[in-house]
Amino acid sequence: MDKIHLYFRTIPAKDRFFKGDRHLIRIIKTLLGRNKTSGVKKVFINLCKGFDNLKIDYDVNLPFEKIKVGEAVVVLGEGKYALQGYRQPNPVIAGIGLMTHPSEWPELFTEYPVAKYLQHSHWAVDIYIPYYGIDKCELWPAGIDTKKWVPATQSPKKFDVLVYNKIMWDKPANNSSLKEPILNKLKELDLSYTEINYGGYSEGEYFKLLNQCRSMIFLCEHESQGFACCEALSMNVPVFAWDQGFFLDPNRFMWNAPVIPATSVPFFDDWCGMRFRDFEDFEKRIGNFWDGVKRNDFKPRDYILENLTLEHSAQRMLDIIEDVYK
Repeated sequence: MDKIHLYFRTIPAKDRFFKGDRHLIRIIKTLLGRNKTSGVKKVFINLCKGFDNLKIDYDVNLPFEKIKVGEAVVVLGEGKYALQGYRQPNPVIAGIGLMTHPSEWPELFTEYPVAKYLQHSHWAVDIYIPYYGIDKCELWPAGIDTKKWVPATQSPKKFDVLVYNKIMWDKPANNSSLKEPILNKLKELDLSYTEINYGGYSEGEYFKLLNQCRSMIFLCEHESQGFACCEALSMNVPVFAWDQGFFLDPNRFMWNAPVIPATSVPFFDDWCGMRFRDFEDFEKRIGNFWDGVKRNDFKPRDYILENLTLEHSAQRMLDIIEDVYK
């Protein structure tokens, strides 16, 4: 196979108060531990790690004009800027974060020589097919760094449950009708717990908590992949996931798609844990879930090792490249 060119392109940061202060702001955020890696960037980083593990030759962010005919091009990033300035004839494999919904960029395949648009999970791919066609949409799960997200061999458990709160929509209502009753139920069952809120922690803090907890309750309306949940599974932490079944972003009405089937755990099976639809369902099933945790019935890390390693993801990308450039 010819050279593979990987790109991760996001809109460059702008100065805010005086010329050059964007560099100072970045340094300060790094020193304070607030310069966090976005989910889209982690997808790119893990793809590079997977290629490294498979000993695949690639380069990163080579100027577009230096790409030679026949060389593969994979562009990941955020927004339309990711492809801005691309004028080469080489087909492009693009995706994940270039738009929130395909109606925001219906001309993607006519503006650029895109061959495939990627999404992580089946329900997300299904949103793009009516706009781009089934032959243009490709499933590509990102890999989990299982050597990094590995449980400690000797790790005393401080809490029975880690409550992961990533409720995105109608937060006051959902916190009142779902999260608070769940916390009250845990107290009633005499299960110790701690809570973590999406966006409010460092990766190191999350890793430490996963080692301290016997299980996790995952509260999120929907995920195209769900890195945090997958990382918990890689740490062999069983998950009890809120999975109400639909995409609830309010923008769905603007997109003229009010009913979109979705899931909060697109990579999940009986090894990983259990699901519940609402608090009533939670109340019915929490006993069974906790019994399974105590009996060590769940084997979440085995699921990740079998399905979502860096190498699995990198090989899937190689298969897509082979299909496009054959």
